[in-house]
Amino acid sequence: MTYPLHRTMTLAMMISSTLGLATAANAQEINLRSEDGTVDITGDFVEFTDNNYVINTPVGYLRVLGGAVECYGDACPDLGAAADSSAITASATANSVVWDVSLWGKRRAFTEHVEKLAELVDEKTDGAFTLNISYGGLSDSRENLDGISTGTFEMAQFCAGYHRHKNPSITVLELPFLGVGSLEQEIKVSQAVYAHPATQADMARWNATLLMPSPLPQYNIVGTGFPPTALEDFGGMTVRATGGIGDALESLGAVLVNMPATEVREGLEANIVDAVSFAPHAHMSFGTIKTGSWWTTNLNPGTVNCPVVVNTNAMAELSEDHRAALLSSVDEALEHYVAYYQGATMDAWLPALRESGVATLTVRENIVDSIEQAVAGPAAAAWVAEHSARGLPAQELYDLVKTTIADGE
Repeated sequence: MTYPLHRTMTLAMMISSTLGLATAANAQEINLRSEDGTVDITGDFVEFTDNNYVINTPVGYLRVLGGAVECYGDACPDLGAAADSSAITASATANSVVWDVSLWGKRRAFTEHVEKLAELVDEKTDGAFTLNISYGGLSDSRENLDGISTGTFEMAQFCAGYHRHKNPSITVLELPFLGVGSLEQEIKVSQAVYAHPATQADMARWNATLLMPSPLPQYNIVGTGFPPTALEDFGGMTVRATGGIGDALESLGAVLVNMPATEVREGLEANIVDAVSFAPHAHMSFGTIKTGSWWTTNLNPGTVNCPVVVNTNAMAELSEDHRAALLSSVDEALEHYVAYYQGATMDAWLPALRESGVATLTVRENIVDSIEQAVAGPAAAAWVAEHSARGLPAQELYDLVKTTIADGE
């Protein structure tokens, strides 16, 4: 409580016990007087906080409203400096921005670019712009795009194959056997599609602005039981796979099972699925190699596309400095991602397979060629026909992908 102040002994003792302050070792005497003479009190200065003097008097500690009195004595604080400091602090607080970022699982190679982005943005803004990363605490992975749309959080990662109807333009990047040969090429192809007006209009329906891809290598399968050594061995195999990879395996007779990545290990253990299609980092992160008995080294049916997006309104509300800090950090964040994936992740992959007792299965080249011939052309034609009918410039998007890949070879 604050008093402006002539007070009785009892009230002073109450204030003293309420404050519970220790005596300042270097306290000096000051006198506080109001202009009308109703306040005239002397005591040892303790501190000036929240526009209040705290002094130690013979009757205990008292708190006196600064605006009600004048301070006399060498120990009186410089209220001008205090006000300036408060103003600076208040200004810094007012200009600080915190964005919530919705990811899932745990920190892994797949999220290293977002982690690096947060680090760079923090450095460039001296802590005034923070990316507050959450792993599953804000949303289910399949609802991240919805959360961006409603502004529940400002940044998120999602995979196009999780909900193809929500982001049809991006699914062109998940077609099987596109022929992407490296993470760098995956970045280039993704960014070309992201920059296309049709893709941007597609994302605008969700109030989402595409920021950067999460480039992934070719997927391969970890499975249990007898490994496939012929085309007919895929018939009846239950597989967790999404996007074009799932389409490719389904065309070979596999039965697709839809389950979150976080549940695949239990799915293998319970024989709900016979096999799981992932990139190497995900096989390690989600524990499929702890249960599986074989891994295909060269099936390479394709990959999934998982962009990082931001809420368009939140992006527009950033100051120029904060927006520049964010956008200028994307390339470095992706470079870090690629280096991490090609280094730490792949260095750990084969030793992890050996440690888990997983056999490596190299599918015969003629079988891989047969699968590609049976799947790639029909899948692309079907995608173009379906999405052209829905109003997308589907052939244009597909041609953009193939041209960009060819230019990078």
